[in-house]
Amino acid sequence: MSMKMLTGSFVALITPFNKDGSVDFGAFRTLLKFQEDRGTSAVLIMGSTGETSMLAPEEKKQIIVETAKMKTPRMPIFFGCTGNNTESTIANVRFAAANGADGAILAAPAYICAPEIDIERFFLDVADATDLPLGIYNNPPRVKSDLHWEHLLRIFRHPNYVVHKESTARVGQVAQVLAAKPKVSVMCCDSPNLGLVVPTMSLGGHGTANMTSNIAPAELATISTPWTSYVEAENFKTTYLKLLPLLHFTYSAINPVAVKSLMKALGLPAGDLRKPLTNLDGEALAKGIRIVQELGLDKQYGYKVGPISAVAA
Repeated sequence: MSMKMLTGSFVALITPFNKDGSVDFGAFRTLLKFQEDRGTSAVLIMGSTGETSMLAPEEKKQIIVETAKMKTPRMPIFFGCTGNNTESTIANVRFAAANGADGAILAAPAYICAPEIDIERFFLDVADATDLPLGIYNNPPRVKSDLHWEHLLRIFRHPNYVVHKESTARVGQVAQVLAAKPKVSVMCCDSPNLGLVVPTMSLGGHGTANMTSNIAPAELATISTPWTSYVEAENFKTTYLKLLPLLHFTYSAINPVAVKSLMKALGLPAGDLRKPLTNLDGEALAKGIRIVQELGLDKQYGYKVGPISAVAA
């Protein structure tokens, strides 16, 4: 296992669906090219943004097989491979590795609310079973299991771990991980409410593992550039403050409701959300479209925006 340390914008891609609800692989190809052409460093498929918990097992395998064929040397593709227990997770990771994945991102198995020491063992057992590059997604709001930085640093001694995405609001945790200088890319969620982006990048973070790049990839690439001089810090500040309205919008509903609804409204090949989730409409969606227009993103990316009056009606 070897991989150059990831830096920059690591986007969690949506899963596009056809009108009949099946996975749209033509749209996947379009969206991957859209990201690569605009500075995205790596892509996660089948994260929470990809509605992974609502995909059938056979769909997940098909997504890995087909989208791995679309990868390029410039933009590696990771897959969300968390199962509901250790053995199923190992099976998922091995399938991804055998079918061309560049890496896998793992969260703690959802719903079981296991003790931290058991979750630590879970991550190490999976890493021992593969040579695929792995990342940890510490996301207690989604899975109800949390890892203290001491657990994380023990896990990161394993050479297969290359990425850490933190989705808590604990700046101190990010600082402790960065101070220890593990051989992993430390990235944060782009949620402005968690407030981790500024401190993570200022403390030497390697980028963001984000989902707003589905709509504004070039801007997230700027925000996610590691600071090596005053130039990167100034570019970060200007872009981050400008993009705050969009960041707040994309987190205004449970992920990926807002971002996927807005993508569809802008003419991107996203499709609908999988039930029981439903797309935003009315004023909730119109607000997102207004933000895109006020930021000039519709002109920058050539988005096809219809009359807001029709959406808000």
